[in-house]
Amino acid sequence: MRIHPPSQKSPLELALEQARASYGTKNPNSFKAFKDAATSLPGGGTRSSIFIHPFPLFIARGEGVEIEDLDGHVYKDFVSDFTSGIYGKTDPVLKKAIVDALDNGLQLGAHTTAESRLASQLCARFPSIELVRFANSGTEANILAISAALHYTRRKKVVVFTGGYHGSVLSHFGEHEGGDLKVPYDFLVCPYNDISATEDRIERHKAEIGCIIVEPMIGAGGCIPGDPEFLRGLRRISTEIGAVLVFDEVQTARLGTGGRQKILNILPDMTTLGKFFGGGFAFGAFGGKKEIMSMFDARSPCAISHGGTFNNSPLTMIAGCTAIEHLLTEEKLGALNKLGDEMRDRLNEVFEKEDLPLRITGLGSINQFHAHASLNDAKPTSKPTSNSSPSPDLMRSILDLLFFSLLDRGYWIAQRGLISLNFAMLENDVRGFEEAVLNSAREIKRAL
Repeated sequence: MRIHPPSQKSPLELALEQARASYGTKNPNSFKAFKDAATSLPGGGTRSSIFIHPFPLFIARGEGVEIEDLDGHVYKDFVSDFTSGIYGKTDPVLKKAIVDALDNGLQLGAHTTAESRLASQLCARFPSIELVRFANSGTEANILAISAALHYTRRKKVVVFTGGYHGSVLSHFGEHEGGDLKVPYDFLVCPYNDISATEDRIERHKAEIGCIIVEPMIGAGGCIPGDPEFLRGLRRISTEIGAVLVFDEVQTARLGTGGRQKILNILPDMTTLGKFFGGGFAFGAFGGKKEIMSMFDARSPCAISHGGTFNNSPLTMIAGCTAIEHLLTEEKLGALNKLGDEMRDRLNEVFEKEDLPLRITGLGSINQFHAHASLNDAKPTSKPTSNSSPSPDLMRSILDLLFFSLLDRGYWIAQRGLISLNFAMLENDVRGFEEAVLNSAREIKRAL
């Protein structure tokens, strides 16, 4: 990479300035909508993960694999709503089930048979789930699971991992300007994929630890797959110290009909789910061993109270049942994850061959671009961070330029580099995306 005097802008900085200026010129309607929204919403929105610098696009509609913004630009959607939009934008099976369900009423405020139907389907898919409760998001499910684990063990400490994300108030990305809001649990933060260091830290507090919660693949922290032996080690440690092991499969449940725990044959004590199991509606679920989940049995005089007006929303229950029965099949999930694995392998092969400033990590249909300045830098590994990675500013600039370059080519990804495939995609869609990524990466390399 060329070094430029502090007073002189690098080609990368100039290219990024030009890309942002072009973005602003092409999207006047989105900019106007953003300014209007900012009068009542901080930053013009209510979801930090979808904000785009310098201002976000406002989407008017979606169909199949495509979305259209307020300025009439059409993009192939490779974000898929951060893994939740696995069905594409207009799945006809889901749409019919939802429209039919509307005839029975919006909110019934009571039990329905769809509630127990969805619960039995989830219990059948996940051997770790003997009983399950519903919530309204993955965040809520994880808060409830952690709280239940601490109540069950009568302990206070919660083991989490650097780079982990268990919801909007349960992130562990390290210190950064502004910081994150966190539920005030007594956290013990350990290094992901380092079982030796994790065991050393746990040993000093083992009598206080009531819960160990882990993503089988770090999601928002960079799509870093958990080493199987690391995850098995957590299962062993949890058993030895009497803690509840929680697998957060909110994202990784799409890797197979029983999530990554089934793929690796590891049985946690509890599992949390969310996103796509609501069939397009807000959804969360937490479940596990009978002796833990029975604490919520309202027939007991000592039952834990757990309310939530929309926990069993009829539309969500019907949509979730329909999705599991007709769409989230082993065959369809297998084909989708094969598309993602092959895409990742092909891109990394060219990235390395041409010494391009990108690598991609992930599993199946969930992947993340990572920036680096040269092939001599360390490739993304099973650790969330690398001492040989480019500076944060350089990484951010490379990913920003990739984002704007792909927009110009008609592809929508997350600005931070996340991509997630969906059922509406065909092989040609993925191949076209690969070509756009490689051409964008070559442009970025010329600017370094």
